Amino acid sequence: MTPLLGAVKITTEYYLAVGALMFTIGAVGLLIRRNTLIMFMCVELMLNAVNLTFVAFAKRLNDAHGQAIVFFTLVVAAAEVAVGLAIIVAIFRRRQGVTADDVDLLKG
Repeated sequence: MTPLLGAVKITTEYYLAVGALMFTIGAVGLLIRRNTLIMFMCVELMLNAVNLTFVAFAKRLNDAHGQAIVFFTLVVAAAEVAVGLAIIVAIFRRRQGVTADDVDLLKG
């Protein structure tokens, strides 16, 4: 008897479906949650979903441009995390919670 998993051929459409699901989970989490740490994780999930889509299309089209874009996206995401975490720490030092409503505390 042949295992079922060996009979399934993973195509680009599967990667696109997983990327769309990841992006949807990130977008819903970003819109629903008020904790800034959770919001940053949702943004990172959305960026990773876009990266997965870029890599899937780069593989499908036999082109390295999609992988180069993913590299630059990861660099921007790393910088975004560094700045975002600095802002979260600044909010947490003023108030012991980190919700999106506390961002107005950073004014002047």
